[in-house]
Amino acid sequence: MVDISRASARDIPTIVPLFDAYRVFYGQESNLDAAHSFLLERFSDQDNIIFLALHDDMPIGFVQLYKTFSSVSLRPYYILNDLFVKKEFRKKGVGEALLEKAKSHCRQMDYKGLALETATDNPAKKLYEKLNWKKSTEFFHYFWSNPDLA
Repeated sequence: MVDISRASARDIPTIVPLFDAYRVFYGQESNLDAAHSFLLERFSDQDNIIFLALHDDMPIGFVQLYKTFSSVSLRPYYILNDLFVKKEFRKKGVGEALLEKAKSHCRQMDYKGLALETATDNPAKKLYEKLNWKKSTEFFHYFWSNPDLA
């Protein structure tokens, strides 16, 4: 059985190995200390919401949301920035349960919706489409990288 609950700063030691594995999945070097510091700052500044999935009290996945706003609709919405499920628990409904929890929370807060971006080769895109997430064909996504940061 999978239990999904909202995490707090107390849960950072539980989340760190998952968060680090998520970053490694996206080509970053493992760095547990940096992951811990990053999460501590997010929770301290109340920047994020994390829902943590546990199986028999073992952490197996998480989803992390960040609040932002739409000036056009005058409504807040969430960016679903991070979704990760341990390899051995993939394709067992954990990712779907985490996404549904994020959607439920969005409804509870009366927010406009959830936005996400993912790599073009991410197999999770099939899950997003199955759960009625729509791939935008109306907008381009641009990103400016600060050249002052190495």
